[in-house]
Amino acid sequence: MSEPKIDTRLWSARARHLSPYVPGEQPKHENLCKLNTNENPFPPSPKVAEAIAKVVGQQGDELRFYPDPESDSLRSALAKLYNLNTNQVFVGNGSDEVLALVFASFFIKERPVLAPDISYSFYPVYAQTFGVELVQIALEEDFSIDPDAYRQPCGGIIIANPNAPTGLLLSLADIRKLATEHTNSVIVIDEAYIDFAKVNENDSDSDTAAVSAINLIDEFDNLLVTQTFSKSRSLAGLRVGMAFGNVSLIEALTRMKNSFNSYPLDKLAQAGATASVLDTEYFEQTCQQVVDLREVLTAQLTALDYQILPSQANFVFARPPNGDASSVAEALRKQGIIVRHFDKPRISEYLRITVGTSDQHQRLIDALAVLHNHKAHTAAVS
Repeated sequence: MSEPKIDTRLWSARARHLSPYVPGEQPKHENLCKLNTNENPFPPSPKVAEAIAKVVGQQGDELRFYPDPESDSLRSALAKLYNLNTNQVFVGNGSDEVLALVFASFFIKERPVLAPDISYSFYPVYAQTFGVELVQIALEEDFSIDPDAYRQPCGGIIIANPNAPTGLLLSLADIRKLATEHTNSVIVIDEAYIDFAKVNENDSDSDTAAVSAINLIDEFDNLLVTQTFSKSRSLAGLRVGMAFGNVSLIEALTRMKNSFNSYPLDKLAQAGATASVLDTEYFEQTCQQVVDLREVLTAQLTALDYQILPSQANFVFARPPNGDASSVAEALRKQGIIVRHFDKPRISEYLRITVGTSDQHQRLIDALAVLHNHKAHTAAVS
């Protein structure tokens, strides 16, 4: 059956000109080795399923009722975890919804929003959706962020930290510099991968005891930090995101949320996410396992002459020996191994590879070894 023709006659001009975000592929194949969407290789805390089952019960009677519109139990648990007040915590339906509310609440201004030119590709989509001018600041040659490059008039700044897809971490000293130099603009630090980041022992900055910018929000009323349950807490399927900041910033997000969707988190998501927050031991254990697996994967790829950026996330950004990332990704796909390739300037020679299980890594490395040995043999013969 042929696809129906889309008639845009009744669409608004804005809908007609949108270029939507394209999420990572979710292929459905048998024996798939899926290393393309940065999902956690470990299941969530067992207490998550227990909490959800308790809400559902035998008859699911609780599902007749609306959920708590402000997710008070979850926000209280997060506030306690990070030593904050509850009114400094906001939660939403995944960090993507939270970020959309951020753009609507803080970035619709006369001056442009600044963001790295290589970063989360949803930022330009949000800007287009809300009619926000976005100025993209070029990363340095080594893919790092230079905070001095942001020293220009703006209506806000948004930076993923660790950055995606590079995995590089911006120091708290640099974030403090941004917040200090732009006191009349909201500085948003998108920490989707922060729980996999480790302090650089060689960093002499006074903030080396921590990596999350949550530690700075009491110091700066213009700093907002967003996080997600999708990566480090293995709950991508529940869709839970959060933001931390000054009470005035949280109030703005709450007003925007209640003008758009006053019940963003359902009962199951609230119960499951709260249980995850309370199970600190499991969370810390699995995060460390992912970090350990990341280091092993980095060593394995380096042994195959891949160039690896020093990742602080649950993925590695890797350049094949000949920079032929597109053909490598396609060859892997034929073997049921899916990695992410971005056909974009400056990063087209790199692959973003999710940290998986040891078995997944071995399958990947074995496939790459055969592939590169074949290429080397073919080149020698020719």
